[in-house]
Amino acid sequence: SGSVKLGGQEVQQAGHGLRRHIGFVSHNPLLYDSLTAEENLIFFGRLYEVPELSQRINVVLDRVGLLHRRKDLVRTFSRGMIQRLTIARSILHNPPILLLDEPDTGLDQQAADMLRGLLLDIGASDRTVLLTTHNLERGLEWADRALILNGGKIRYDSLTDNLTPAEFRQVYTDVVATVPTIGKEPASS
Repeated sequence: SGSVKLGGQEVQQAGHGLRRHIGFVSHNPLLYDSLTAEENLIFFGRLYEVPELSQRINVVLDRVGLLHRRKDLVRTFSRGMIQRLTIARSILHNPPILLLDEPDTGLDQQAADMLRGLLLDIGASDRTVLLTTHNLERGLEWADRALILNGGKIRYDSLTDNLTPAEFRQVYTDVVATVPTIGKEPASS
């Protein structure tokens, strides 16, 4: 638990103007299962006032491999397809900041590879991606920086260039074992 500030403003209190600069993927897909994939994206695209919405919907659905399912109700989608549509929703308005909480949940290897390519493209376009994951190997592969948060604070920050999964796992274990989390006593040695 914590807060996110953008330009010195708390995102939660900043209102729609600030939130439109953020794409978000969470455990809850934030989709309407009684609408089609396309209808969901039309709804969210209008909220974000996406220009040339129809073309943008085609682009993001194609990018996540769901263009052929655009007219299908979301309730007919598998968990992985719902996650891919959630990713499409999060990038629909081309946000400069993308917050991803376990974005590979429910994705098969092909879809995870698609997500990796998407993240590389987004990072190359000078946008910011913050990814949380329990899959240390995949997180290190996808990221250029690794952070460990504990007790509401950044406890570790490093570039991933020369960081192996084994080294990062050891750092993670050391940080979590020695720094108390909120409401917990430190682990004894």
